[in-house]
Amino acid sequence: MLYPNPLQQNLAYAIVKTNFVSPEDVVAQKIVIQKGSPRGVHFQRAGPREKVYFKSEEVHACIVTCGGLCPGINTVIREIVCGLNYMYGVHDILGIEGGYRGFYSKNTIRLTPKVVNDIHKRGGTFLRTSRGGHDTNKIVDNIQDRGINQVYIIGGDGTQKGAALIYKEVERRGLQVAVAGIPKTIDNDIAVIDKSFGFDTAVEEAQRAINAAHVEVESVENGVGIVKLMGRYSGFIAMFATLASRDVDCCLIPESPFYLEGQGGLFEFIEQRLKENGHIVIVLAEGAGQEYVAQSMHAVSEKDASGNRLLLDVGLWLTQKIKDHFTNVRKMAINMKYIGDLSTKRIIGRGSESRGLYILDIEVPKYVACSGVVIVFESHCHQNPTYMIRAIPSNASDNIYCTLLAHSAVHGAMAGYTGFTVGPVNSRHAFIPIDRVTETTNTVKLSDRMWARLLASTNQPSFLKGSTVMQEKEKVDKGSIDIIDSMKITSI
Repeated sequence: MLYPNPLQQNLAYAIVKTNFVSPEDVVAQKIVIQKGSPRGVHFQRAGPREKVYFKSEEVHACIVTCGGLCPGINTVIREIVCGLNYMYGVHDILGIEGGYRGFYSKNTIRLTPKVVNDIHKRGGTFLRTSRGGHDTNKIVDNIQDRGINQVYIIGGDGTQKGAALIYKEVERRGLQVAVAGIPKTIDNDIAVIDKSFGFDTAVEEAQRAINAAHVEVESVENGVGIVKLMGRYSGFIAMFATLASRDVDCCLIPESPFYLEGQGGLFEFIEQRLKENGHIVIVLAEGAGQEYVAQSMHAVSEKDASGNRLLLDVGLWLTQKIKDHFTNVRKMAINMKYIGDLSTKRIIGRGSESRGLYILDIEVPKYVACSGVVIVFESHCHQNPTYMIRAIPSNASDNIYCTLLAHSAVHGAMAGYTGFTVGPVNSRHAFIPIDRVTETTNTVKLSDRMWARLLASTNQPSFLKGSTVMQEKEKVDKGSIDIIDSMKITSI
């Protein structure tokens, strides 16, 4: 049975010309097509419906956050709570603390607009988070025992896969529960949607690190600055931060293998830029060049609780490789500046005035500048890199975006939709089946115009032509290689 939408009596919506979205409204996944092409994939347009499935007083909602931190999580939590309360008159909202395991660990908190009033001003997640801990049966048992009938799940690729399993189990048991996902990934690697929340904030914050590196290398002779940014499998943060800065000479991302030595290699490009400008800034995504680091360290691949591969520190590896090459091979004095966000590390350093090695256990500051010294960092334990940009509050643009995502999820759940996630598709917010956003990973396409714009901005080599890496690894299709190799980088 369906009920009139409470928004009909809401003064805030009284002046809206078209209050409700028709069930017939859809959003096309592809808006640029050729004549005679198939109709393509369309998604239900997000927004309030004229009729709702749940009575406001019968709604028992819960919110959970899982996985890594990201700017904007608290804004999403706040706007789900306020949206349910102010728009639909829902008062029974539960916060599940500590990720998926919070369902069966009984860690909960009652959420009201007053409780969440100012959490959007803080970084992190008000509900705390964790990786792993997903036990579908235990989670659904808890949902059933508590009488919860709306579940809002905020998380990345692994979290959304877990949400899909919860939805299927709820459906198998015949429970009247709406399962709504809000995709979260700072790397912008969620498929289908235009971008993920927190990404704009990450790109903006990355400018601080790039600016610091640029100031450092401009102030010394033959300055080489390396800035490591987030990007496990996708290089969007590095690419957009590079384009926004215009002070970056080279951008290295996981999707585009590079090589160091020989014609067209990174060493040659660095030497060329040092002769032309006296300095160079390199932006490096954390997932770039992992195969090289693993080979040199003879490392065994390991994974975290979410199933993500634990990354080796490519920034420190590249810093040492560049220093060794120019010091020992080219007999050239350079000043290395490595900027990254590190936790407690064990440092083994070799200074110009020291005889041998010194070992220190110290708290490494947020920005580490290594000047004229060969440095190797050894971590006490395997860790993912942690970055200051993950923990900051979202900027104004992301705050607005998070509000739209939260409200879309609330409208969908109240209308009785389930097993869906929300996000903009070609700038129009849509309800998307959860399975669609977890099928593939969104990555930088090397044959797209955005990567061409970056190459035009930095004038860096593509690293694809003649690369032995490309003969061994089929990371880029041959069409992409041919297109890039034939490019004459003169303008955007």
